[in-house]
Amino acid sequence: MMGRLLLMLRRDLALLLLGGRRGGAVLPLLFFLAVAMLFPFAVGPDAPLLARTGGGVIWVAALLAAILPLDRLIEPDLELGMFDQWALRGISEEAIVAVRVLAHWLSFGPPLMLAALPAAGLLGLDGERLRLVELGLLLGTPGLAALGVMVAALTAGLRGGAALGGLLVIPLAVPLLVFGAGSLAVGGESGLAFTGAVSLVLLAITPFAAGAAIRNARG
Repeated sequence: MMGRLLLMLRRDLALLLLGGRRGGAVLPLLFFLAVAMLFPFAVGPDAPLLARTGGGVIWVAALLAAILPLDRLIEPDLELGMFDQWALRGISEEAIVAVRVLAHWLSFGPPLMLAALPAAGLLGLDGERLRLVELGLLLGTPGLAALGVMVAALTAGLRGGAALGGLLVIPLAVPLLVFGAGSLAVGGESGLAFTGAVSLVLLAITPFAAGAAIRNARG
């Protein structure tokens, strides 16, 4: 079983990283950097303002970058009948979803953390704020990945599911954004703790919620 799951992880990660004509992991990364580059032009050359708001901008950009591949997380495999094939081989939907969450996070989480380094320079973040941003992304992006997979499963098979999924993810991700961006405030270590707690909750419930949704869509 473990060997099958590892092969599935390698397959999912390759599909998400390469992505064919849809840009794979490059498109969310470019989108993230584009937001970081355009924001200073929008607010002007006010260094203190950029430093105060830059962390929040990075978090919003990370959320939007995580939404971009939603239509590739569940829908294609459901249409191809892959979940039926995996069920015949004794692989549960919950295990598949857990692997998919890990693959989704690996495809955008670490690259965004690396991209946050030049983004911090563009936004004028000092070393301490950059440290808090990186820790927040490390703790929060797994929750964003889990949320994305769960919403993708809930909207799979629905007409306009990709657009609906994006609309659902944004309000559901508000706690992660609030605590993640809030960690940049004075005494923000508690914000990091809450960010990690929300991520753990999402990681715990996503395999079961998404697995049930996939079974219902197969039904």
